[in-house]
Amino acid sequence: MKHVLLTALAAGALLTGVTMADAHGPTRQKVTETIEINAPAAKVWSVIGNFQDMSWHPAVAKQEGKGGNDVNATRTLTLQGGPVIPEETLEKYDGPGMNYSYRITKEDVKVLPVTNYTSRIAVTEEGGKSKVEWRGAFYRGFPNNDPPPELSDEAAIKAITGVYKSGLEALKKKVESGS
Repeated sequence: MKHVLLTALAAGALLTGVTMADAHGPTRQKVTETIEINAPAAKVWSVIGNFQDMSWHPAVAKQEGKGGNDVNATRTLTLQGGPVIPEETLEKYDGPGMNYSYRITKEDVKVLPVTNYTSRIAVTEEGGKSKVEWRGAFYRGFPNNDPPPELSDEAAIKAITGVYKSGLEALKKKVESGS
C-alpha cells in the first residue's frame, strides 16, 4: 500500500512538472550591437546624446517629445512609412558618462514585435576613436506559448538587431563624413 501511494505521488509530481514546463512562457531576449567610429567620443555623443533627437537613425522620420534629457522624459517616434512607436521613456541619463537608458512604455507589437523592452546606448573613447554599444532586453511580442511567426523570439531578435545595426551604421557614416 505504501509503495502504491509513493508511486502515485511520484507520478503526480512528474505530471505537475510536465504541466509547469508546458506552461512556461517566453524568455527574456537580449541583443547587443557595437560599432567603432573613427572620431572622438565627444563628437559621436554630440550626435546621439540628445534623447529627443533620433534623426541620426534612418528608420526615424519624425520624433516628438517632452522633458529633454531629464529622467522620465518621453518621446514618440514616427518611422519611415508612417508606423509609430507610441512612447519611449528615459530612465537614466549620464551626459558626462555618455550613456542613457530608456524603455518603451507604450508598445505596438505591429510596429516592433517586442514587449517589456529596455535599452541602453553608450559611447566610450578608445584611443581617439569611439565605440558605441547599443544593447536591449525584451520579450517577444506574443506572451503565450505557440506565438505566430511574426511575434516569435526570432522575429523580436531580428527586428531589434536590424534597428541597432542600421542605426549604428548610419551613425558611423554621418559622423565620419562630417555631415
